[in-house]
Parts: sequence; C-alpha cells; structure tokens
Amino acid sequence: MEEHREAGKESKPTSTSVDLQGDSSLQVEISDAVSERDKVKFTVQTKSCLPHFAQTEFSVVRLHEEFIWLHDAYVENEEYAGLIIPPAPPRPDFEASREKLQKLGEGDSSVTREEFAKMKQELEAEYLAIFKKTVAMHEVFLQRLAAHPTLRRDHNFFVFLEYGQDLSVRGKNRKELLGGFLRNIVKSADEALITGMSGLKEVDDFFEHERTFLLEYHPRIRDACLRADRVMHSHKCLADDYIPISAALSNLGTQEVNQLKTSFLKLAELFERLRKLEGRVASDQDLKLSDMLRYYTRDSQAAKDLLYRRLRALADYENANKALDKARTRNREVRAAESHQQLCCQRFERLSDSAKQELMDFKSRRVSSFRKNLVELAELELKHAKASTLLLRNTLVILKGEP
Repeated sequence: MEEHREAGKESKPTSTSVDLQGDSSLQVEISDAVSERDKVKFTVQTKSCLPHFAQTEFSVVRLHEEFIWLHDAYVENEEYAGLIIPPAPPRPDFEASREKLQKLGEGDSSVTREEFAKMKQELEAEYLAIFKKTVAMHEVFLQRLAAHPTLRRDHNFFVFLEYGQDLSVRGKNRKELLGGFLRNIVKSADEALITGMSGLKEVDDFFEHERTFLLEYHPRIRDACLRADRVMHSHKCLADDYIPISAALSNLGTQEVNQLKTSFLKLAELFERLRKLEGRVASDQDLKLSDMLRYYTRDSQAAKDLLYRRLRALADYENANKALDKARTRNREVRAAESHQQLCCQRFERLSDSAKQELMDFKSRRVSSFRKNLVELAELELKHAKASTLLLRNTLVILKGEP
C-alpha cells in the first residue's frame, strides 16, 4: 500500500494566508496526516477551555468526505444564511503525480540512470508538495470555523472535533452530484430573474457596491489563477528541461581528456544548480501566488452566495409586501399576510446586518492576505534573481580562467 505521512507544523506550507482573529479558547490544527492510495487520513488536534468539550485536549482522525459533510451542514443551515461559509477544502488528488511516477518506473531506454534519478527526485518532491498543500487547505477550513464567533458554536462542529469514532459519512453518489449541479443552475437562473425580469432594485448602496465589485472581481481572480498556474508550470518545465542538458554535459565531461573536460563539468554543474533554482521559483510562485488566488476564487464565490441569499430574502420581502396589499384590498387573510410579511422583514434585516459585517471582514482578510503573500513573493523573487545572477557570473569567471 502506498503511504505517505506528514507530521509537525514546521513542514507545512503557508500558502494560504488567512487572517484568523479567534481567541485562544479554541485552537484547531492538523497535527498529522497519512496518504493512502484511495484516501487521506487527517489527525485533527483540538485544544479548548470551552465547556462544550469534556476534555481540554483531544484528537480525532477524519477523512476528506467528513470535511465536506461539515461544510454542507453549514451551507444547509438557515441560521448561517447571513454568513460567508468558509470554502470547502479541495479533494486530495495525487493521481497525476502517481501516473508520472508509474510511467517513470516502467523505464525508458533513452533516459540515463542519472536523468532517471533526478526526474524521480523531482516527481517525489512534487507529490510531497501537493500532499502538504492538501493538509494546509483542510487545516485552514477548520481554523476559519474555529475563529468565527458564530460558526464555532455549531453542534456539528463540536461533533466533528470531539467524536472519537467514525462519523459514517460517505461520498456523494452520481445522483446527489447531479442534484447539486442542478441546484446551482436553478440558483443562477433565480438570481438572473430577480435582478433582471422582476426589476428588483437594491435598497442599500453598500450591498450594490459589493455586488458590482464581486461580479467583476470573481472572474478576474479566477483568470489570474489560471495565468499564474501557467507561469508556474513553465518554470517547472524549464527545470525539467535542464535535466537532460546537465546529464549530457556531465557525460561529455567524463569522456573528454583535453582542456574541454573542466568546462563541460562546470557547465553541467551550472545547469544542475539552475534546475534547482527554477524548481524553487516554481514552488514559491505556487505557494505564494497560485494557491492564494485559488483560495480566494472559492472564498469570493462564497461571498457571492451570501449576496444571493440576501437578494432572495429581499425578493421574498417585496413579494410579501405585495401579498399584504392584495389581502388588505380584498379584506381576506390579512392577519396571515401580516405575519408572513413581518417574518420576511425580520429575516431580511437579520441577513443584511450580518452580511454587512461579513463582507467588511472579507475585505480586510483579503487585503491583508494579498499584501502579505505578494510582499513575500517579491522578496523571494529578488533572492532567486540575485542567486541566478551570481551563479552565472561565477561560472563565466571560471570558464574564462580568471582568478
């Protein structure tokens, strides 16, 4: 059985910087994870002084499907309709890396032993990076919930953190996946009808501004994520292309007996160092830029979903007002219409109050994350550029035979 393990906070990537302003009364982290062929087991460790828990420290083992169950429980709960539900962590996907390793293991007569060792090392590093990012994304999801003053008090969250046995959660079958897809289509159509054919006008300038911003921001950050992935992939491909060049120069260096021998070996060493440098550049761009953009693509979609729920509540409130006017005109079922109108009004006001605070927190969290990650990425890019320049200059000095 193929297995991989990660332990300790030091080895985890800090790709998704999220400003978590929770207090120390509830601390959640993934202290260990084991990857098997068809699943990943996450060890979730909790420290808390809240009276809801029987102990102050405890840990449980959870699968990805149980994280999805917890996310869906929040989404389907009407009490949290006015909140931005943290995006669910992506499903662990190691198939591409496993297929590459398998193809490499099958052997290729055109690949030398040295090239094979380097390519295997690169693929193993890629697999490890994907594994660490998967762990980090699942941990960020839990920490967002633990830091939220309302979401952290949910009963299902307590069960997820404390219940020591299997939650008996299964993955969604095809019918359920199709149902979710159809619900998204219905939601999109409903939103278009509310804002288009019904002619419903936003009553608050703050939410109108936020809606306009998110409608433009979400596709742009999604496109930026795709472009960042392409740039990162180009750096990885360049690093891979250095492998056969370095191997060929090294082979020439072992065969030549004249003065070119030293030059070939130095050039081989140069391309090997450049390969490692390009690999670090790709890794840093992936962690500091692509992962951040990918996370906020999902987080901005969660913010859009919040605005849709509020807009749906506003439409229900407007319809209740019209129904009340008709009931008063006909003098029939006025009390029932008034009661329904009051419920719709209360729900709309409650959603508006919580949604305004959530969107302001979302802006603060987003700006802080982008500033931190982009500054760190710029510093790393400068560091790599200086290292590359120094490496090329030293190699040229050696090849020219200068002191």
